Amino acid sequence: MKTLRITGVPEHFNFPWKKVVAAQPFEKQGITLQWSDESRGSGQMNKDLREDKTDIAIVLTESFLKDFEAGNPSKMIGLHVKSPLIWGIHISGNSPVNSLDEIIDPTFLISRIGSGSQLMSYVLAKREGWNSENLDFKTVNNLPGALEVMTSEKPEMFLWEKYTTKPWVDTKQMKRIGEVPSPWPCFAIIASNKALAEFGELIFQLRDLVYVASQKLQSDSNSVIGEISRNYALSEIDVKEWFAQTLWATDAEVSKFQLDKSMEIMKELGIITNKLPFEQFLVADHISIID
Repeated sequence: MKTLRITGVPEHFNFPWKKVVAAQPFEKQGITLQWSDESRGSGQMNKDLREDKTDIAIVLTESFLKDFEAGNPSKMIGLHVKSPLIWGIHISGNSPVNSLDEIIDPTFLISRIGSGSQLMSYVLAKREGWNSENLDFKTVNNLPGALEVMTSEKPEMFLWEKYTTKPWVDTKQMKRIGEVPSPWPCFAIIASNKALAEFGELIFQLRDLVYVASQKLQSDSNSVIGEISRNYALSEIDVKEWFAQTLWATDAEVSKFQLDKSMEIMKELGIITNKLPFEQFLVADHISIID
């Protein structure tokens, strides 16, 4: 048996992937699907793709494009979530600060350099009029790492998906002082060049099975609210709210206008140096590029 390794964050967004992996659709072809949770986020997953520690990763769009420009030997084979990610802006629950207006010296806790938690700080800085060249970063690996180092003495901000952190906001370990949505589709499906050469069409068959699963979940969300709530320790109310804001991709279609605009914004923010030609980072013969 060969193993096809897939990595994603341990969050509700990847529920369709978990469903497909659990079904093991390629066993008769001698291929086992192996899912790994990566709590350290997209920066770590890009590293894993580079180091051949995974074959497919569900990575934040901005993080992959930045790392691709820096030499990541992988390709985008489609989007996974087309809607923006709603990032909560968090500080210690014991902090006397209650709003972004009170932030004087912007300091951020990030999972790692090149992660979404770092890159979205530039989106926030532009919105708030902060000098992005003076932002201070402290690497904490993941959500538990941020909880460990947060103190009331200094309002160090931690950007993370708002529903994932909601249980800690509810218990007042964290305080959410704002939100910032990503100005682009949030999650992309990335396959290493090595995996594309080794597994070929099967990778696209897998992607399409996930699209079918995503379509079924979106068309009958009420039937899975409880399951997602239990699997990800979220309240059913929060899961319903999240569903209302989330649009999974259900086909191998990307918008040229949207990707162009997204890269323009990333270039303005200094996330990428130049806009990238689509044929460089997309597997164009397996993706429909519209408008």
